[in-house]
Formats: sequence, C-alpha cells, structure tokens
Amino acid sequence: MKRASDQLACCWLESLETIWREVGSQAVLSLDQRVTIRLAATNAIQNSKDVVDVVYHAAGGTSVFQSNSFERRFRDMHTVTQQLQGRLSHFETVGQHLMGLEPDTSWL
Repeated sequence: MKRASDQLACCWLESLETIWREVGSQAVLSLDQRVTIRLAATNAIQNSKDVVDVVYHAAGGTSVFQSNSFERRFRDMHTVTQQLQGRLSHFETVGQHLMGLEPDTSWL
C-alpha cells in the first residue's frame, strides 16, 4: 500500500510539473489540467489528514489537550479537509469528468 501511494504521489508531481510548463508556455489552463490539479490537491490534503490521525493515535490521550502543541495541528488539519480545498466531493467532480459526464466546474 505504501509503495503504491508513493508511486501515485510521484505521478501527481510529474503531472503538476507538466501542467506548470504547459501553462507557462501557453498561458491557458484547460479543463483536464484543472481537474488534475484539483484531484492532486484534494488527494494530498486527505492523505495528510490520514498521517495526522496516525500521529494522534500514537500520541495517546494527552494529544487533545490545548496545552499540547499537537492539538492545534490536529484541529487545523481536520478543518482544512472540511473547507473548499479538501472536500471529498471533489472526487465526485473529478469522477464525473473522467466518465464524460458534465461536472460542476465552479470549484475547479
């Protein structure tokens, strides 16, 4: 699982580097590129939350106290997943696009 996750992260990085070069030379961001960026960003945010959750469980009960510096980071990471950039509904939008359906592109 870890290896597959690492390979996926590498693919996202390569895709984003390609998009950066193309947009830099063409000054246009296509729908496919916007979908790729949204998918990479949402995936990174959700994976980061998973890492924070592992650390939370490893730290034990004291990790939730305000006196513990991790408490704020835990709260911040979970808040980001609920805000615009990290919403799980982005996966649905990307899936619609990949299946040739008409996605809501207002957040891409």
